[in-house]
Amino acid sequence: MQRALPVIFATVVLDAVGIGLIFPILPALLQEVTHAASVAPYIGILTALYALMQFMFAPVLGALSDRLGRRPVLLVSLAGAAVNYLFLAFAPSLWMLLLGRAIAGVTSANVSVATAYITDISPEATRARRFGLLNAMFGAGFIIGPVLGGALGDYGLRLPFMAAAVLNAGNLLLALLMLPESRPPTQGKIDLAALNPLRPLRWVWSQKRLLPIAFIFFTFSAAGEVYGVCWALWGRDAFGWNGLWIGLSLGAFGVCQALAQAFLPGPAVKLLGERATILGGVVCAGVALLVMAFATRSWMIFAIMPVFALGGIGAPALQSLATRQVADDRQGQFQGVLASSVSLASVLCPLVFSSIYFGVRAHWPGAVWLSVLVMYAALVPLVLGLDIRAPARKLAS
Repeated sequence: MQRALPVIFATVVLDAVGIGLIFPILPALLQEVTHAASVAPYIGILTALYALMQFMFAPVLGALSDRLGRRPVLLVSLAGAAVNYLFLAFAPSLWMLLLGRAIAGVTSANVSVATAYITDISPEATRARRFGLLNAMFGAGFIIGPVLGGALGDYGLRLPFMAAAVLNAGNLLLALLMLPESRPPTQGKIDLAALNPLRPLRWVWSQKRLLPIAFIFFTFSAAGEVYGVCWALWGRDAFGWNGLWIGLSLGAFGVCQALAQAFLPGPAVKLLGERATILGGVVCAGVALLVMAFATRSWMIFAIMPVFALGGIGAPALQSLATRQVADDRQGQFQGVLASSVSLASVLCPLVFSSIYFGVRAHWPGAVWLSVLVMYAALVPLVLGLDIRAPARKLAS
């Protein structure tokens, strides 16, 4: 099973590359197909459509992976990603772009199924480290994606999407040839009621041990949305950054985050335990956000980035803790629920944070980071109250 890890990591890297790849060229592509003076509303529609489809279907695919096995669901996700990028590469109109993003959202179970796969093949003692590596792979893809998209976009607006389609098709072939099944299919008919995307959320709501974990994960995801919405605007308004400096700052943070995720979660959990690691991540993020809110020079932002990156070590520890609370036949479903929480945050939070930012930008652009700090502060009592003991009988129904 250890040979499967590189395939799983490659899947996550390519998923992040594809997401990051479209950032620098999507506005130009939308301008080409819509001929609109402003494409900002269309970017919002595409983003919300993808997130909404992911929110609806990630728990469904997670539940299917519990019943049918991880491999077939992951293969469908990879095929869907390749089809999406082909739509983006050749779409002559807006409705085809929308269709492509909808397909991508419906089949976007890559990360949640990959997480469930790692849970299947990893002893509890190594899960935090491997979840950290998984997040590091995603971070590395997010470093590569925008750079690749910008570079290839200079040679042709559609070329980056063609490259992404080829990469995902190659990953699909690699998985077909080299990825074994980590969880054999179970016997019996599929419970159609279990495919209701709201049922897993009701299930989590009924599990008192899982509610704090799901809420903390949602808050992590919600806080993460502010960076995509406000970072470039804040850099320009507060420090006069141009596109190059914005790119350098994102790249520098991506490197710090990838290193932190790759090497620190496992040792931190082993040394401190999961609850203390989660709390340490929240505190590090809070300190960084406070500095960012009051920073007056660019060098302060670059100096605080390693501390900011340490804030990310809490998520792998939280994932590791969650896997101990859920029965094996519910791991895929619960990971799908967590993926849906990310999607729900992606639908709702950009609107909230953009409104906050435009309310404070004229007088104090950095104040937007205080709103995120308040969210993290609200997590402290929840983290302190987490029950880190594995139940005598893991939650299954």
